[in-house]
Amino acid sequence: MTTLTTDAVLTEATRRTDGLDDLGDGPFTDGLERFVHSLVTESRLTPLGEMVASERAIGHTVNRLQYVDDRTRYPEIARQVIERPVFIIGMPRTGTTILHDILARDPDTRAPLTWETMFPSPPPRAETSNTDPRIARCASLIPPIDEQELKAIHPMGAELSQECVTMMGEAMITPLFHNQFFVPGYQDWVDDGAPWASVYEFHLRQLQHLQAFDRRDRWVLKTGAHLWGLEHLLATYPEARIVFTHRDPVKSMTSYASLTTIVRNKTCEGVDPHAVAADWIPRLARAIHHGVEVRTTTEWPDAVFLDVMFSDFITDQFATVERIYDAFDLTMTDEGATRMKGFIAANPPGVHGTHDYTPDQYGIDPAAVRAEFADYIERFALPPE
Repeated sequence: MTTLTTDAVLTEATRRTDGLDDLGDGPFTDGLERFVHSLVTESRLTPLGEMVASERAIGHTVNRLQYVDDRTRYPEIARQVIERPVFIIGMPRTGTTILHDILARDPDTRAPLTWETMFPSPPPRAETSNTDPRIARCASLIPPIDEQELKAIHPMGAELSQECVTMMGEAMITPLFHNQFFVPGYQDWVDDGAPWASVYEFHLRQLQHLQAFDRRDRWVLKTGAHLWGLEHLLATYPEARIVFTHRDPVKSMTSYASLTTIVRNKTCEGVDPHAVAADWIPRLARAIHHGVEVRTTTEWPDAVFLDVMFSDFITDQFATVERIYDAFDLTMTDEGATRMKGFIAANPPGVHGTHDYTPDQYGIDPAAVRAEFADYIERFALPPE
């Protein structure tokens, strides 16, 4: 596309889907319009950023159209029941990604894989879960730029588990966009005003879609973005099992500022690491306080929460896995235990490189961060790292 507009995105998505134009129930174009407007007016996109942003908007729109169309073509999708899903939530950089990948090794666990969320149509099938040509197609599109630098922070792969923050793109309400691009106007709406209930209405449809022909004993899902809409997650999945990860906020904020800076350096001009931290820290503080408030002030009789400290997890990852299985009354088979232990052994800390960062690189005052997160720190007795 030569021009990034809402109409251009919708037109191109319809072209790529051979004429599909039904986006289904619930809001979508409002979020798309806000995202595109922020991209055009705020992001200072690089040439690469223009391409990535266009494909990001078009790709989620294409997926939305295909999810809706497949639901009419495959009646099995609407009959799926999602039972007692496990969600991993917590602030960024608290071990959620590696924990998700470990749990996904259990053959009784169903986790969304990167290739499935990038190309969900037609619904994946169990018999071709390792041979589907979309796996290779997805692998070819994972960006090679500074691959080791990014892998040290967030491993990438077509057959690795993918987080819900990416799937939320099909609702056009996701904090992912402001991580990848500088879109503060859009993120202001995500923080305060976006209809988060619609995210989970469509999220349920996505899980039904992915489960229709590849069902297993349990879903395991993850993203810190669930902190923004936790009450709607619990309303949609009242029997959810929640693993809530915790870490010294100074480490979490600094690591996330580093990740965001690295990613935006590829897509935006003039990225200021200090400004990245100053922008995201209060947003994340509001999100974590919201998540804790939802958990503690509302009755969720059928939900189960388990708190996991980052320090405990990195000390003994499999012991944390065993705690999760015990707390949620999950059955661990010998094969499941062997596969999870094997993944842990093959992916020790630092296997993809090290992620080095310091608070002063991002203008972060540790005392000020701990003051902003004081209630959270006190509630979970989080010591400084």
